[in-house]
Amino acid sequence: MEAIKKALNLGETGAPPSEPPAEQVAELKSKYAKAGQEQVFTFYDSLSTAEKAQLFEQLSSFDPERINEITERALKPPKTDDGAKEAALEPLPDSATASILDSDPADIDAWYSAGLELIGQNKVAVVLMAGGQGTRLGSSAPKGCYDIGLPSRKSLFQIQAERIRKIEELAGAKTGRTVAVPWFVMTSGPTRGPTEAYFKEHNYFGLKEENVVVFEQGVLPCISNDGKILLEGKGRVAVAPDGNGGIYQALVVSGALGELRRRGIEHVHAYCVDNCLVKVADPVFIGFAAGKKVDIATKVVRKRNATESVGLILQKNGKPDVVEYSEIDRATAEAEDPRQPGVLKFRAANIVNHYYSFAFLESIPLWADRLPHHVARKKIPYADLATGATVKPEKPNGIKLEQFVFDVFPLLDLAKFACMEVRREDEFSPLKNARGTGEDDPDTSKRDIMQQGKRWLQAAGATVTSDDDDAGIEVSPLISYVSRPLHVLVSGPHANRFPGRRGPERAGQDDCGSRHLGAGVGRRPRQRHGTVRLRLLVTEGTSKFDGRDCRPG
Repeated sequence: MEAIKKALNLGETGAPPSEPPAEQVAELKSKYAKAGQEQVFTFYDSLSTAEKAQLFEQLSSFDPERINEITERALKPPKTDDGAKEAALEPLPDSATASILDSDPADIDAWYSAGLELIGQNKVAVVLMAGGQGTRLGSSAPKGCYDIGLPSRKSLFQIQAERIRKIEELAGAKTGRTVAVPWFVMTSGPTRGPTEAYFKEHNYFGLKEENVVVFEQGVLPCISNDGKILLEGKGRVAVAPDGNGGIYQALVVSGALGELRRRGIEHVHAYCVDNCLVKVADPVFIGFAAGKKVDIATKVVRKRNATESVGLILQKNGKPDVVEYSEIDRATAEAEDPRQPGVLKFRAANIVNHYYSFAFLESIPLWADRLPHHVARKKIPYADLATGATVKPEKPNGIKLEQFVFDVFPLLDLAKFACMEVRREDEFSPLKNARGTGEDDPDTSKRDIMQQGKRWLQAAGATVTSDDDDAGIEVSPLISYVSRPLHVLVSGPHANRFPGRRGPERAGQDDCGSRHLGAGVGRRPRQRHGTVRLRLLVTEGTSKFDGRDCRPG
């Protein structure tokens, strides 16, 4: 593809695009005609040189026979030997699971220490799935740029970048090394440019530029209801991102996998951008998965109730899998765990938060073609082949093909898969809906971060009082990464520390250049039984705390 771009002068400054060679155009036309998709050249001869070059490049990136094949498989999935039998669903075996809710604290500490050591050895990287735009939120910008309304006005990208900075600091303190956790950010075509510009504009939020690697997921043509590739305009095919499951092909095609190899990475944490509570490069999760020597591990939260619309991670016909809520009957959904009365038997809700061994990711070329594609029926604007005019249909007129990141799970043996249950209130608060919806919207995201900060300070010994029980405190990720006892350093005339309890973290400084105010202070800290107790007055839920300042928020 790079050779084609070079030959056509595409992307080269000051050089006008070249007319595609007639011989190559004829060859490409023949290829599409053989696949029954010759309609994509309907307007080719009427296009300008630049439009011809762009369409030629786009069509050269697809294999029309392959598109036909995956479309047919998606619309008519192949029957399996046990297709006539009802799928056998069971929870994952105990040997493949752990829960933060009831694990021995000593085990959690051991996972944390082991994971932090691996991070300190520069063996851990993060892959962020950030291809979506904030369309539902009323924004055309990448969703990671969205400001959920925190007192600091930090975007999702900044929150996550600062968590990486903090874990680098903690791992460096443990190992005595200079630590880098490279951040591989997977975008889509529409979000790549804005994402790169946003990071550059904000100086990568304190991360080193060379450790923020932006790459692009693939796209697939949109297909009409009669199986034809749709044109978006006279000189462009209608395309759509290939789903979060496109991460596997994208890692290979973009060269990101080679970069991971060059850096000596052995463990990869992958997650979605819209979760404001995500623990990026979580050492507990890394240590747990690495200790089990699995290919893939996943985090889950406990399903709220039998009717919650979430996919479930379980074993299906003896293999790890994700089953959508719509695929489970009521009796199965309501079944209780015989060992825990009142607790659902199938409760492991998928939150798209995964660990991969790099050794497994290196095998992508061996199995990527085996992953299924799924059909999403959509209203897709298209160019009328008779006139070239754009038509905006009023009902679904075609399909978009996508893959899911969990489609790879059934390829594994249970022994190479693990699952960790975590607390929803600590690790999962997705941003899906417009403000005011009341569920998975900017207000709930803000609330969940603020409430978490309040819990952390209370655990550290602070007394938090407020006229509003729902009010909270924003704690900068640069101060605390995990919900363990905080060592809070308050500067100015009330400089004191909470020395009574110790945890793995030390208070740091926010050196992004922004001055974050602390929670409103009510009175001087008092010494009680070996701990300093700080009385914080929270006003209208808008307090923020970064360990340096303590003033009305």
